[in-house]
Amino acid sequence: MAWSLTSRTRAGWGRKLEPRGVSVIGVVPVKPAPFSYLRPESLAAAREALLRHGPEARILAGGQSLLPMMALRVAQPAVLVDIGRIAELRGVTRDERGLRAGALTCHAELLSSPVVQASVPLLSLALPHVAHAAIRNRGTLGGSLALADPAAELPACALALEAVMHINGSLGSRAVPAAEFFQGLYSTVVGDGEILTAVVFPVSASGEQVFFDEISRRRGDYAIAGLAAVARADQTLRLSFLGCGDRPMRAPHAEALAADARRSMRVPDRGELKAALATDLDPPSDLQASADTRLHLAAVLVERALRSWSAHGNASSQDTI
Repeated sequence: MAWSLTSRTRAGWGRKLEPRGVSVIGVVPVKPAPFSYLRPESLAAAREALLRHGPEARILAGGQSLLPMMALRVAQPAVLVDIGRIAELRGVTRDERGLRAGALTCHAELLSSPVVQASVPLLSLALPHVAHAAIRNRGTLGGSLALADPAAELPACALALEAVMHINGSLGSRAVPAAEFFQGLYSTVVGDGEILTAVVFPVSASGEQVFFDEISRRRGDYAIAGLAAVARADQTLRLSFLGCGDRPMRAPHAEALAADARRSMRVPDRGELKAALATDLDPPSDLQASADTRLHLAAVLVERALRSWSAHGNASSQDTI
């Protein structure tokens, strides 16, 4: 009797075996459509492969999102271009421009890096929320940002931190601010034949506070709503929400309200926060939560951030929903 591999949730591959031909409710057979596989050894060779195959080609980095999508045939690229052996796309360094992380740097490396912890503490708060350890060992910074899943943690952090994405193509390199990088649901400014090579994060300034938290049904699941936030010494705030739109979303009206409350050392009324967020955000309704529930949770997260900054400084906190 033949057996087939089946997929489960965000955690990646679920090794549940079922005999072929047996109908099991809720089980989806895992079998990608046929594809060709290329493994270039240099950035130039990777660019050439992408240009040659055009929109039929997809980049394979850590594969923690793309491979499950292929298994479910949500994605059906004709060609996979595996960039995993291009050494220049890895590593973390700090210089006068900020913290530079190569696109192939995995989540686990960022999480364990003392340089990241000291320079960009928001990343250290957010990374433990990214799926599970097995996924963090393979998943990459560039893969998460280039996928542009609106419920993912790192795109929201990049927006809150005003990170700059470095993209390389046949016409040379260009630097794109996070606010311009994300174009919509699973959409970025990276074009055909281009590769996201690195991300530069500004180093946390003296007196700056950061916050990250998310609300999900289970630890490791995608967030129903989440918040990456930065409070600067000049009392301005940057609130970047995940799970509340078709991309990571800023909330300028809520930022102004929260900044004023922080200056006066108070927490705004939740209804007031929710009304401000309703002006800024247009969250979806789906099987996980209604749009109104997501606005409520977004307001809860802003409250948590303000209380956390008042009590602890930088934190990823929990409080009453």
